[in-house]
Amino acid sequence: MLLALATLLAFARAFGEVARKLGLPAVLGEIIAGLVLGRTVLGNVFPEFHGFLFPAEGPNAIALHGMTIFSVILFLLVAGLEVDVSTLIRLRRSAAIIGVTSICLPFAVGASLGWFTPALMGGSPGADPLVFSLFLGVALSIAALPVIAKTLMDLNLYRTDVGMMVIATAIFLDLVGWVIFAVVLGLMGHGAGATTATAIVATAVLAVAFAAFMFTIGRWAIDKALPWVHAHSAWPGGILAFAVVVALFSAAATEAIGIHAIFGAFLAGVALGDSPHLRERTRRTIEQFVGSIFAPLFFASIGLRVDFVQHFDLVLVMIVLAVACLSQTVGGTLGATLAGFPRRHALVIGLALNARGAMEIVLALLALQYGVISERLFVALVVMALVTSIIAGPAIQRVLGRRRSIRFKDCLSARAFVPDLKADTPAEAIGELVAAIASTLKAEERFDPEVVTAAVLEREAAMSTALDHSIAVPNARLEGITVSHVAVGVVRAGIDFNARDGQPTRLIFLVLTPKQEVELQLELLADIARTFHDRTLAQAAIRCPTFTEFVALLNTGAPPDPGTSVRRTVDG
Repeated sequence: MLLALATLLAFARAFGEVARKLGLPAVLGEIIAGLVLGRTVLGNVFPEFHGFLFPAEGPNAIALHGMTIFSVILFLLVAGLEVDVSTLIRLRRSAAIIGVTSICLPFAVGASLGWFTPALMGGSPGADPLVFSLFLGVALSIAALPVIAKTLMDLNLYRTDVGMMVIATAIFLDLVGWVIFAVVLGLMGHGAGATTATAIVATAVLAVAFAAFMFTIGRWAIDKALPWVHAHSAWPGGILAFAVVVALFSAAATEAIGIHAIFGAFLAGVALGDSPHLRERTRRTIEQFVGSIFAPLFFASIGLRVDFVQHFDLVLVMIVLAVACLSQTVGGTLGATLAGFPRRHALVIGLALNARGAMEIVLALLALQYGVISERLFVALVVMALVTSIIAGPAIQRVLGRRRSIRFKDCLSARAFVPDLKADTPAEAIGELVAAIASTLKAEERFDPEVVTAAVLEREAAMSTALDHSIAVPNARLEGITVSHVAVGVVRAGIDFNARDGQPTRLIFLVLTPKQEVELQLELLADIARTFHDRTLAQAAIRCPTFTEFVALLNTGAPPDPGTSVRRTVDG
């Protein structure tokens, strides 16, 4: 069991990081890790070893299943924390209009296809038609708030009127969608014979009643308890334990009334996240705690369950993808138009709401476990969730002509990191860094190092690019390159870059951007200045002996332990 968990987490984290560096959702890499370790790859290549690591039955299988249930409960807790009820209340009228059309159209289309063509849509042969049609309607209408928020942040749209409306609508979709799905889960648990009007009403009443309790008495109790927890427990352990305890109690309550535990965890997250006493730092800590361990375990376990190659049905995947994208985009665009948004902004709202992401995968997995859908529909829904998450950003970019924000560390390369420049003058330092960048150019890129060095020096002659804390950012916009490049060099003794404070420059960032990218150049320069406004961080960067330690410093924002790498640098 321990070997299986260690292997699953290691692969999930590694593949997730690779996906993130490629600009893709981390969940895509985590699911691929599961495919590699599951029946799709390892099960076909080394079936005995796969059976040893991930047995289909027995105590190890039960333990792994329990761990994945615990992981998805914590993941839904974090999803609930993202729900900002105050934003929904402030924009309630427009969000309700867009939300209704964004739910009704996809739900109606999905439910109709599930009712009239269950075999074509991949319903399980023994599934109740009503339960299957309701599930398919919910599956096509729910949104993925974390994916949507990340997409809007990347495009610098999060704080705009359009961005706030998209977030408010996504919150509405999450709340309504999960209440409806709670009813569907109740019906799944009762079995096909209990799908009567009485069972539907009873399940709906219980779901709504518990949601109302959590938004009133539960929210009040959590809000009153948080200051006490902060005051009388160690941070962050105390608040982490409190959040997990609340989520587990809430999950147990919904499980006891016949609704899946994840609904209770989601409501606990909403109630906890809505408290003004939950600090942003605490929220980020909870998200990192769950997102770095439990979420990767859960999403990697998805790939273990099904042979994605054997059950991949291209026709069904295309039908699900086309219906999902068209119905949600049209529904969101129609609602935004009715709410008074211009046509182009209305289309952006529809495209943003089309991102399904992890929520879709959670629903599909539960339906598969209850025997409502077949393996081929499960694969189609997972593919649809991933594809819609990937295409949302580029589609919005195309409509608005906006690009995703870029950080200077995205332009770094190990070969363009020079920890010990030999230069005695700015010209020599720039020349060394230009040569370092030249060694990283792609086949379609080209420039003459001497010409580039002259261009950078010409810009430097007009005004010094030296900043505070011994940093300089020489730069130029060039013909012949298609992407931005940033080289980093360190001059241990320092050189005179004509800084305003008169201090010698020791950390030099050479920024080269395509000729037409004026805004991008300014964005990269501002990002460098913002990152190293703290003198401690700048001095730590100067002491980094390797590219790996430099990137680690950027990611953590903390200098290395002075007893390890810094001492090695001084001794060397």
